[in-house]
Amino acid sequence: MVATPDRNPIQTSRPPQRQRRRPKRRELFCPAHPEQRIEGNGRKYFLHLLSAEELQHRGMAAKTARLVIQAHPVLVLSNEWLEELFCPQCGGSRWCHITKHDRVEHSVRWAPRHLWEQVAHVDPIAANPTVSQFTRREARRHRQKRLDNKRFYD
Repeated sequence: MVATPDRNPIQTSRPPQRQRRRPKRRELFCPAHPEQRIEGNGRKYFLHLLSAEELQHRGMAAKTARLVIQAHPVLVLSNEWLEELFCPQCGGSRWCHITKHDRVEHSVRWAPRHLWEQVAHVDPIAANPTVSQFTRREARRHRQKRLDNKRFYD
């Protein structure tokens, strides 16, 4: 066997090179500004379904939905959740309903209040019982005004 300058006879086959690239991050865009990416690393509140009608509303056949609910009385959706996201263009954080289509692609919309009923262990109307009255009052303090109609803290 004659060795050619471009090929070494000892190393005839090489394993294919592994792709070294970073995984793509999820792409979330603001519903009000479709070109603006929004960020959020907060807690995800996954939606829970309790009835077959809710499954049918998401596209499952009636018979299959009844069987699933009979097998699992509470079904946790792993591809839908509520999360607080920050939009730099809006200048604030809002609660969003996120639906995951694949690893990168998601659809984002503002979270309607009725979706909080499908989240376990969270009541959006009642205040957090672990927060003291003092802390709650101090958090509202920046909104209070003096007698001359100016704010205490500007």
